[in-house]
Amino acid sequence: MKPKVVLYHPVPQALRDELSTHFVVSTFSKITDDNRAEFINAALEADGLIGMGLPIKTEELRGAKRLRVITTISTGYDAFDVAELTANKVVLMNLYDPLTETTADLAFALIMAAGRRIAELDRRMRNGEWQKHVSTPWFGLDIHGKTLGIVGLGRIGAAIARRGNLGCGMSILYTARSPKPEAEQKYGARRCELDELLAQSDYVCLALPLSAETKHLIGARELKLMKPTGILVNIARGSVVDEPALIQALQHGTIHAAGLDVYETEPLPTDSPLLQLDNVVLAPHIGSATTQTRDAMAMYAGESLIKFLLHGEARNVVNPEVLA
Repeated sequence: MKPKVVLYHPVPQALRDELSTHFVVSTFSKITDDNRAEFINAALEADGLIGMGLPIKTEELRGAKRLRVITTISTGYDAFDVAELTANKVVLMNLYDPLTETTADLAFALIMAAGRRIAELDRRMRNGEWQKHVSTPWFGLDIHGKTLGIVGLGRIGAAIARRGNLGCGMSILYTARSPKPEAEQKYGARRCELDELLAQSDYVCLALPLSAETKHLIGARELKLMKPTGILVNIARGSVVDEPALIQALQHGTIHAAGLDVYETEPLPTDSPLLQLDNVVLAPHIGSATTQTRDAMAMYAGESLIKFLLHGEARNVVNPEVLA
């Protein structure tokens, strides 16, 4: 009898076909109030789940007697209660590499757009404000030769460092749990404490996972440590930053600007003060959002699910203690 799998995110047809070859697949393109109960019932009878994040509370899976594995089509796994899954002996696997370069591209796009005020000046042109030669009030900030501080030098952080150092001649500072000798050798990156990074960097890029330790890692105190010409870029998770404190810092000139792809509440509420600020570039959580990359992410997650359920091969396990 084929294992049962629940697919709850759109994926390429090739993956749908591959999953159907090996499993009995229940497909949900989107979880709504109308099909939520049906989704939960299917999940409770499944051997494996595959999708992006988890559209229900993790504890709603407690009655799943057969569930062995969940593969999420993302690197982030803050939508899951990992302790709950571990207690119920469910393996959680995330992604490794398919989105690294695409997300680093977006991070550097935000660095450049915020530094050179691209979004703001685009709006001004569309409003007919460009009536004469550009002068000081419209000037931006240089990027080449500046100092880039990266908080969290994992794969994505290292790809951002490569772009900054080799592409723009930037000096690289970083914080991480452990030293990164390869980045130090290749890009001249220097490890330091967060306070020093904030004080010395012209651009600060957040590229670390959300956890209890990193929630509101950047608050009012940390923003005051930054240069008044400093620019904060967040491609991590919205809650790594205390959003009201960031809004105040942008409004009062504590920092010069920000580039944001993530927010404490998503989608960003239509009454958010961020939408009224010229000195912030906003993107709708699109770090990995290209067709090529999203397809590659889905295929990678699908391969992980197939290898685990058919052959017991696990990779990128968030809670390896389950296997032990």
